[in-house]
Amino acid sequence: MTDIYQNVTNKIVAALDQGVIPWIKPWSPARGSTYPPFPINAITGRPYRGVNIPLLWAEAQLQGFSQDRWLTFNQARSAGGHIRKGEHSTLAVLYKTLEREAKDEHGNPILDEAGNPEMAQVAWLKANFLFNIEQTEGLEGLYETEAEDSPPTDEFDPNLYAEQLLQRSGARIVHRPADQAFYNPSQDLIQLPERKQFASESGYYATALHELTHWTGHASRLKRHQTFAPSPFGVDAYAFEELVAEMGTAFLCARAGIQGELRHEGYINSWLKALKSDKKFLFLAGGFAREASEYLINLAEDHPLAT
Repeated sequence: MTDIYQNVTNKIVAALDQGVIPWIKPWSPARGSTYPPFPINAITGRPYRGVNIPLLWAEAQLQGFSQDRWLTFNQARSAGGHIRKGEHSTLAVLYKTLEREAKDEHGNPILDEAGNPEMAQVAWLKANFLFNIEQTEGLEGLYETEAEDSPPTDEFDPNLYAEQLLQRSGARIVHRPADQAFYNPSQDLIQLPERKQFASESGYYATALHELTHWTGHASRLKRHQTFAPSPFGVDAYAFEELVAEMGTAFLCARAGIQGELRHEGYINSWLKALKSDKKFLFLAGGFAREASEYLINLAEDHPLAT
């Protein structure tokens, strides 16, 4: 039986070994684009989610694709095109959560106080092999066309969506003429250097959103910082939280149309060690990252800034 957890982990490990950071989108979206900021299905327009995001972003970087649009072999044929001869598919995952009766270690049903069977959620995974739209012929009409970029400016150009994420979160953020950016859990405080200290707007927002992702893990919010205990993955718990923050930041940057950046390159060896020792490490980190990014997106979109 195919071990999808292991196959996905192997793909991510191979990308990291080649210097590709799978959770960083390899290009910035065209200005004025109406498409979602994540990999999407070229036929249905639905964005891929969860672990599929780093899998498809990694393959796009490794293969040099400029399109973030994917489809299956049968979808290409049904749309009147075909996969170019000699092209190889990319592993993605179909993921569902199913409910089943909970059982103890002996296989006996677990009952609640009323004697009814308790239900447990079980992850269901199935391999889903995709091709990038650039691997097809006869489907050029499905390509996303690039809009012309605006000329650069020397002034700080605020990103409205990123500002929504920061301001509507309610996080306590202070800017100081310092050389450090960090989140302090005991004070529930984010400290950032002043905006003028950053070389670019994308650098500022990537840093700020990284610390904001850490902020979501506080005990009064998503309670993720309880993982700051001995890690079951053979990696320092702080390094695990940094991976969560790296992935969560990449998802937020993509949503805001900002080029993501890797902030903690020094942890790559720790992440590789953990990925190679436990096939579910990536799925857990990715799940926390998705939860954190969606938490912040919901806060921002429930109370958008006035334009």
